Amino acid sequence: MKLCLLCGSGTEVRFKRQVLHQYEVSYFYCDQCGLMQTEKPYWLKEAYHDAIVAADTGVVSRNLFFQRQVAVVLNFLFDGKGCYLDYGGGYGLFTRLMRDVGFDFYWQDPYCENLFARGFSSTEAMEPFKAVTCFEVMEHIEHPLEFVTKCLEESECRTFIFSTELMQNPPPEPDAWHYYLFNTGQHISFYQERTLRLMAKKLKMTFVSHGNLHLFTDQKINETHFRHLTGRFNSLRFFWLRRRNTSLMISDHEKVSRGR
Repeated sequence: MKLCLLCGSGTEVRFKRQVLHQYEVSYFYCDQCGLMQTEKPYWLKEAYHDAIVAADTGVVSRNLFFQRQVAVVLNFLFDGKGCYLDYGGGYGLFTRLMRDVGFDFYWQDPYCENLFARGFSSTEAMEPFKAVTCFEVMEHIEHPLEFVTKCLEESECRTFIFSTELMQNPPPEPDAWHYYLFNTGQHISFYQERTLRLMAKKLKMTFVSHGNLHLFTDQKINETHFRHLTGRFNSLRFFWLRRRNTSLMISDHEKVSRGR
């Protein structure tokens, strides 16, 4: 019997499915905490032949969406000042977008080349990080609690803003949820809201969530306020914020041009 890597309870095989069109893989579900994971993901090296798969046609729209969401959250809940780290930042698009609206963001990703935020990797930051963002990464992680702990320790901060699409209870059937992504083999962990609440409890942190955007922090955050900030009027708040903030685009150009 496979034990849950989050709570240690026994799990059951929810279903089996072909991954990468060739590997028969079991998906184990923990009824205690709601985490579902594949068996040991021995196929990941092959799955990550391309870090960002061609089928991820939503990569640009997703980054634009989270730019609006996170900018408003950081401004109204965390005052917007200081340095921030985008962990698992892909090609650096989110870091560039956040810097363009005035937030001092830096990039880190061990698997991707930094194309859009060159000169602003994590090693270039001059101050401690106030928060870590991590988008479309958690579903790729085999040991999620250890991963978040490591991110917080390495960044020396206690706020972790991330995205993942939450799974229903009971879990959807294999053909009823696109997020399994059997054809790419990269999604190996799936969460329910109660899963994330348990993670926050183990981390001794507050958890708030709205849609696909989630937050662990050691600060007291009103969940209703968080939902309002990320809800239907988020775009209007972002428009106001963008007009008020000073973009770092020109100053970044000057820094990179003169080699800092």
